[in-house]
Amino acid sequence: MASHGVRGRSGGRPTLEEVAARAGVGRGTVSRVINGSPRVSEATRAAVEAAVAELGYVPNTAARALAANRTDAIALVVPEPETRFFTEPYFSDMLRGVGAALSDTEMQLLLIFAGSDRERQRLAQYLAAHRVDGVLLVSVHADDPLPDMLSQLEIPAVISGPRSADETLTSVDSDNYGGARQAVEHLVSRGRRTVAHITGRLDVYGAQRRVDGYRDALREAGHQVDELLIEPGDFSEGGGRRAMEALLERRPDLDAVFAASDVTAAGARQALREAGRRIPDDVALVGYDDSAIARHMDPPLTSVRQPIEEMGRAMTDLLLREVADRRPSATRELERRQMVLATELVERASS
Repeated sequence: MASHGVRGRSGGRPTLEEVAARAGVGRGTVSRVINGSPRVSEATRAAVEAAVAELGYVPNTAARALAANRTDAIALVVPEPETRFFTEPYFSDMLRGVGAALSDTEMQLLLIFAGSDRERQRLAQYLAAHRVDGVLLVSVHADDPLPDMLSQLEIPAVISGPRSADETLTSVDSDNYGGARQAVEHLVSRGRRTVAHITGRLDVYGAQRRVDGYRDALREAGHQVDELLIEPGDFSEGGGRRAMEALLERRPDLDAVFAASDVTAAGARQALREAGRRIPDDVALVGYDDSAIARHMDPPLTSVRQPIEEMGRAMTDLLLREVADRRPSATRELERRQMVLATELVERASS
């Protein structure tokens, strides 16, 4: 008959010593098996695993983490308002990738918002107490103090996109420059002559690179770059709508728009329809992200796909490597990486 609720000799949960006695090995050998050490023979490993199963032994991960000076937790820090996190597909896709990368580990994930000065101060105190092993930082702005704070605290960190070309922290990003070029080259190839651009927040390096790609693609196609066709946005739907209204007032002859995000493109579409412009007959529209918004828009939106979920997985994999690397921070500095993932233009009816 199967035994339920096996207990150790003490009547409580089985101990490491009891597993060792059942397997006929030393306590250290059991510890090596549980921690996955290769310095154990297959026969010994099988004996220990059988004893663990028979006794129902559960490793005390908290004690193991304390002994190794670890917390077995990482933080996903978002320096944005909570409303933006829960309304923009970028963040949910990123979170899905992070979760997938952690699914086979014992790491816990903490979600922390740090959009206000008070939240940043609270975060600084929390991190200074070393309550997490590492930090994933998404949606970083050029003047954000968080990356430098993480460096000063010597907490392993990976950010979603560099703050500048001289980034010192490990980062993972999509090819913002190449993606923008793909969008503009597509519009030009369809015979569009007056291509406008609604930017993202220009204190975000990725948004700056999309502007660079837009400009260079136009120049290489033999088109003059007209500054009146570039309108600052903020990646939001409202920002896209306001920017589109400003562009139509300034340049009513425009026949194409490249928006820095799908959410921005949704706002631009509203303004175009209110102005009586048909998409794509009068104005072609291209977004960025290839989110669910792009697929469900009417007409469906041509968009630059950036592998956001893959970025989340890559960020997490790199962070776990840094957390596992117990060398001094100064030694790791030389090995920090800037990973850039490829983008792809997904053509739909809007262009």
